Amino acid sequence: MVLIKSNFVTLCVRIMDNGGQVDNGVLSVSLSWLLEGTSSQVPQEKDWWETALFYQIYPRSFYDTDGDGVGDIKGVTAKLQYLKDTGIDATWLSPVFKSPQRDFGYDISDFLEVDPLFGTNEDLEELFTEARKLGIRIILDFVPNHSSIEHWWFIQSELGVEPYKDYYVWHPGKPVPGQDKPDVPNNWNSVFYGSAWEWSDIRKEYYLHQFEVGQPDLNYRNEAVIEEFDEILRFWMLKGASGFRVDAINHMFEDDLFRDEPIVDPSDPLSYGYTNHQYTNSLMETYNVVGHWRRVIDNFTAEHDVETIIMMTEAYTSLENTMLYYESPDGIEQRANFPFNFAMITDLSAESKASDFKYVIDRFLENMPRGKVTNWVLGNHDQPRVGSRYGIERIEGMTLMLLTLPGVAVTYNGEEIGMVDYRDISYEDSRDPQGCNVGPEEYKWKSRDPQRTPFQWDDSYNAGFSNSSKTWLPINPYYRQTNLLKQLEADYSTYKFYVDAVKLRKNAIFTHGHFKSRALTENVFAFVRYLKDTEKPADLQESYFITVINLSNKKTTINLLDLFQAKNRSVIRLTGTDSHYQITQQIDPSNVSLDPFESLLIADSSANSWAFASSITIISLLVTYLIFLHQRKVCITN
Repeated sequence: MVLIKSNFVTLCVRIMDNGGQVDNGVLSVSLSWLLEGTSSQVPQEKDWWETALFYQIYPRSFYDTDGDGVGDIKGVTAKLQYLKDTGIDATWLSPVFKSPQRDFGYDISDFLEVDPLFGTNEDLEELFTEARKLGIRIILDFVPNHSSIEHWWFIQSELGVEPYKDYYVWHPGKPVPGQDKPDVPNNWNSVFYGSAWEWSDIRKEYYLHQFEVGQPDLNYRNEAVIEEFDEILRFWMLKGASGFRVDAINHMFEDDLFRDEPIVDPSDPLSYGYTNHQYTNSLMETYNVVGHWRRVIDNFTAEHDVETIIMMTEAYTSLENTMLYYESPDGIEQRANFPFNFAMITDLSAESKASDFKYVIDRFLENMPRGKVTNWVLGNHDQPRVGSRYGIERIEGMTLMLLTLPGVAVTYNGEEIGMVDYRDISYEDSRDPQGCNVGPEEYKWKSRDPQRTPFQWDDSYNAGFSNSSKTWLPINPYYRQTNLLKQLEADYSTYKFYVDAVKLRKNAIFTHGHFKSRALTENVFAFVRYLKDTEKPADLQESYFITVINLSNKKTTINLLDLFQAKNRSVIRLTGTDSHYQITQQIDPSNVSLDPFESLLIADSSANSWAFASSITIISLLVTYLIFLHQRKVCITN
């Protein structure tokens, strides 16, 4: 500000030294000096995906346009404007490819064809096109670990036909004296319960299936298999896909000696938790294939001169293993743009304290390779919904946390309106093999159906999802209380809170700002996002944003100065639906009261920005006055 005043004096002196004459050169140069006092470093522009909000759509349950009770691709296209209005940057679709649907699309029989249940290839290309018009990218689920037993490759492999004979993981089994059929090769179990080996009467060997029995594992020690998936990537990139979410990548390689895994829980020899999966999960060869696919994608974008096409990986594994999906330890081989960060799913819960949130979040940020982009996944089709996992009273707090942390945010469809699991689905109506395989006594604790129920659009028949007499999964009976239309019509709602948070997320402080967190009390977690004065764009009003979340059912008072030296004048920028605060209400940062489960977004009141704007206004008026005096040929003297 001192520089602005100094340069203004220089302008006056130059005008007076020029005998009151104001030529264009003097005025132009002097005005540039004025603006020099307002200059700041412009934040470096980021690639489209680096601060994006991704929205997972489970197509079966999103919107049904043909009345068969199952959502479809045209249903996604029909709701693109909703995604745009919500502020979604990109959406990834759970599999829509040809499949017998034993695992609802994750058992693929043709990786290059859309399943008729969801539509056609033309429908998918239309979705790419229409989404692009609205600035939304479409990400496809890429499922390389296994195929369906109905895939042409497997049919030929089971017959021993080249070149497909070794496309899958086969083993002759262990001979048993006096028994025609050999025993299973080892103690490896399926994620879906029971042995991971299935006997083929045709080939007279066992094939490996780490998931459902109809999902045979592909053999990635065969280079031809890798090349097949290279072509699948190229095929869908040519059609218009903006990226790929790579499913179950950590299961891709197995020990080639087929050794038994160490037993860790002998209580149930058929459960997946029976062994430590050191020979079937996160083998080092996996990371090299991910690096190879990154090169395939990057080479395609370079050859076709298109924007960045991304790859994001799914692996429930250790933090150390997760970080290897970014790049090789020496930093030379680049791998996924980002691996999904499931810490908010696997490491935190309704019982977690503020210190737990700080530890888990800071740990991920501190362990990331330098220059990489973080991400936060709060829910998906495999996990209980946020409201069911953390409690409905924490939905808005967890949402605010997700949307204001650094990097990429991922939302599962329905979370933006606070949908919860439907836990009372009967065994007869259950469809998920992970639940059905354990029987009617235990299915509720294993099934993923409760979080996959259809989207609740309104309070009409079938929640506005379908006009079918029977939907593929039952509609949650509470849809009349929780649906999008009701929340759009309300004065304020969880959905409107979500949209407001998304809009604020575009602020440069959230896209480029620094991060610092603190457990202010046992149950109050807070973090600040801020830019230094030298980093702020000239037109940015705020200097910082503070996210505050009360995780408990007790009222409390906090001092934000314990986290960040906030300006004396702080204001509320966003509140939850039941807050006693008003947006733009000024508060004392050293004495902030929080209701039970309250979540707030607080910012400075921009005193410096106001002073800057006022100074520019005053200077502009004075310059205008000087020009006016010159035009009147009035001599100005002190």
